[in-house]
Amino acid sequence: MPFFSSLLPPTLMPIVLLFASNIFMTFAWYGHLKHKSSPLLIAILASWGIAFFEYCLAVPANRYGSAVYSTVELKTMQEVITLVVFAGFSVLWLKEPFHWNHLIGFALIALGAFFIFQKWS
Repeated sequence: MPFFSSLLPPTLMPIVLLFASNIFMTFAWYGHLKHKSSPLLIAILASWGIAFFEYCLAVPANRYGSAVYSTVELKTMQEVITLVVFAGFSVLWLKEPFHWNHLIGFALIALGAFFIFQKWS
């Protein structure tokens, strides 16, 4: 991924790659729910194939990201990105409503992430 490293600053590259990887992973885990009539084996194989591309993005995101973030920060970042991607996915792809209690729950998780990134020690 040297091409990416010349385009994006080291602090931004893992975030972009994690967003992209989470889009793939969200489709791998939940995309088949829109096609419940398909055989389960097909859903598993398709999900496995999609997940390969997620790993092709997540592994470099963590490898390059570890140069500028701690592993705790990378994991926290990944979890918050997962929630953001999933919220959009559930509304746009699965056509499920997003309620106020979801927003409050996600906000509390984001508040926890805020504390992870504080340098108080």
